[in-house]
Amino acid sequence: MDRMPHLPLHLPIRPRRNRKSAAVRGLVRETSLSAQHFIYPLFLSGTEADEDIASMPGCKRWSTAGLLAEIGKAAAAGVQAVVLFPRILDALKTRDAAEACNPDGLVPQTIRAIKAAHPGVVVITDVALDPYSSDGHDGLVSDDGIIMNDETVEVLCRQALTHARAGADIVSPSDMMDGRVAAIREALDGKGFTDVSILSYTAKYASACYGPFRGALDSAPRAGDKKTYQMDPANVREAVRETMLDEAEGADMVMVKPAGMYLDVIRAVRETTALPVAAYQVSGEYLMIKSAAAAGWLDEKRIVLESLTAIRRAGADMILTYFARQAAEWLRE
Repeated sequence: MDRMPHLPLHLPIRPRRNRKSAAVRGLVRETSLSAQHFIYPLFLSGTEADEDIASMPGCKRWSTAGLLAEIGKAAAAGVQAVVLFPRILDALKTRDAAEACNPDGLVPQTIRAIKAAHPGVVVITDVALDPYSSDGHDGLVSDDGIIMNDETVEVLCRQALTHARAGADIVSPSDMMDGRVAAIREALDGKGFTDVSILSYTAKYASACYGPFRGALDSAPRAGDKKTYQMDPANVREAVRETMLDEAEGADMVMVKPAGMYLDVIRAVRETTALPVAAYQVSGEYLMIKSAAAAGWLDEKRIVLESLTAIRRAGADMILTYFARQAAEWLRE
């Protein structure tokens, strides 16, 4: 077979010219990723010792001392925002979730400790009843098993005020009850907390990815599921509707949860609102990456940074991720 003579192709347009070196690739990079984009979810134990979490290797339920040390390490790497999730003792869980509004409870005490030790760190709190409810649901449950919307919102307002009084910078309702953003905004403003922001879980899906988180907090529903208030994974227009409602009700930021399998939803929300958009890389996404990396199938550093870049590329301004400190340290290398 005759060899064809080597001839240069006559290509006036060669996209590879923009990839020819690291410096050039940096100049044309469309999506940036840095520690300032991360929010670090942290679990609170209320115990004197840190506890490993079997369902989330590499994560802990933190004692107060351990938590403050971890926040210091994260802040040194550039992570300036944390969100708190408490594991509440079973003895404190009740059907009315009264512990959620205890001014001396685990979350308010922790907020005060963080603000004393790390005053520059943004403290975000989860506003929902599932950690405090003996039923394990985000809302109050009626005797016939119905998740009660309006009654729940009343408790959420008291919970948000409890966090604001303790010094929270941002409250983040994750319950998916209708009308709770407007009610919380009115409650905060009515008590003078006009500077406390609301980061709403706007499009929180009834995902199969939350199992490890529920193991970390022992907060799974005791009966039924969360499909009457969390969103159907098949829907995206519904997320747009929820975004418009939350913006009209006074949300300062909106969130999509989960992130990795809902990049199209992040994009749709981004194109719907001018508000900052957050996305939550949830426990199941974390565990899938950790498991594949532990088995040697994936390079953990590369896949973590790639997954976070994809979430940013889809339109997220900020990312809640359990990899926050580690990713921030990698980005500084």
